[in-house]
Amino acid sequence: MAAHVPPVADERESLIAYLDQQRDAFATVAFGLTEDQIRLAPTAGTLSIGGLVKHVTTCERGWTERMAAAPEAPAPPDRSLEEQATAWGDDFRVTDADSLESLLAALAAQGDTTREVLRRADLGAAVPVPRDAPWFPRDVDAWSVRWVAMHLVEELARHAGHADIVRESIDGATMYELVAAREGWPETPWLTPWRPAAQSSA
Repeated sequence: MAAHVPPVADERESLIAYLDQQRDAFATVAFGLTEDQIRLAPTAGTLSIGGLVKHVTTCERGWTERMAAAPEAPAPPDRSLEEQATAWGDDFRVTDADSLESLLAALAAQGDTTREVLRRADLGAAVPVPRDAPWFPRDVDAWSVRWVAMHLVEELARHAGHADIVRESIDGATMYELVAAREGWPETPWLTPWRPAAQSSA
């Protein structure tokens, strides 16, 4: 995907396009990494590229299920609150069963689902506010599908920023260098497309 969202004609198209762009940032930030590198947590925290991709997929899935169910609440989770509490944070952990390819494929598949839901959703439909976490407001009964879609843009963008920092800490690569390499941009006096270290030193 190009560095900028293409022109849009209306609100629905804007929401879909900006979600696509933010989601695509994770494929860019992971571009050229090895399976070992997606598991690295090189900053002061515990975030890894693979863990961030896994988390935003889970996050987007949950919010999209809420948009799809509006104006009703989605089906309750299969696990009890105690089981959910025990599993808290698992979606940030990259397991032996995970690979960069599988994590990005899951994110792309979730994008297909989100796109489909937003194309047919009533953007003004009420989305009941969950009551299972302290960060959800107590003085609001429902958001709109429109609000949830914008919140998803916010969530993806926030974590894409985290991923930028993690990636730069791994090998010094920054977003525009990675976009240039992934998109095949020509080298300019002010921007050199990213290359693996072996190629850069050649």
